[in-house]
Amino acid sequence: MRTMPSNPRLTAPLLLGCSVLLLAGCSSDKLTRTFGLTRDAPDEYTVTTRAPLSMPPDYNLRPPTPGAPRPQEQSERQQAQEALVPQTALGAPESGASAGQTALLQESGPAAPSDIRRKIDSDANHADSSDSFIDKLLYWRKPSTEQVQVDAQKESQRLRENAALGEGPDVGNTPIIQQKKEGWFTKLFSWI
Repeated sequence: MRTMPSNPRLTAPLLLGCSVLLLAGCSSDKLTRTFGLTRDAPDEYTVTTRAPLSMPPDYNLRPPTPGAPRPQEQSERQQAQEALVPQTALGAPESGASAGQTALLQESGPAAPSDIRRKIDSDANHADSSDSFIDKLLYWRKPSTEQVQVDAQKESQRLRENAALGEGPDVGNTPIIQQKKEGWFTKLFSWI
C-alpha cells in the first residue's frame, strides 16, 4: 500500500479554505438561533386570544364547516365596541337613557337657560372693560403671560410611581419647568 506524501505548503491552504467554506455556511443569525442565544418574544400586537372551548348544550349539532368563522369569536371591531360601550355587550337598547343616567340628570338641578352662551359672552366682555383709572393706578404691573410647561419626563415618572403604589394620578404635585426670571439688568441690555 502506498501513501501520498504530505505537502505542508499545500495542506495548510487547503485546510484554511475548507474551514472558511464551512464557516461561511453558518450565518451568525442561524448560528445564534441554533444554540439558543437569541430570545424571540412574540409580537404583542399580533397575538390574539381564542375563545375558550365550551361543552355544547346539544350533542346533535352539525360539525363545523372548514373555513367558516367560529360562532363564539368576535371581530376586533365588536370587541372594541363592547369594551367602550358595555351596554352593547349586555344587549341593552342604544336609545334612551338608563335609570341611573336619568336619576343623575334629575339630581343635577334645573336645565340651563337657552340663552346661556349669550349671557356668558356678555359677562366676559364686561369683565375685560373694568380697567378703571384706580385699578390701573393700584395694579400698575401687567400680569405675566407666560405659560406653565409640564416637565414630561418627571411627570411620567411620577405617574408610573403612583401606579406602582396603587394611587391615583391626582396624588402628588405635577412637576413644571421653571422659567428663568428676567431682571431689570438683563432687560436693560437685551438689545445687545
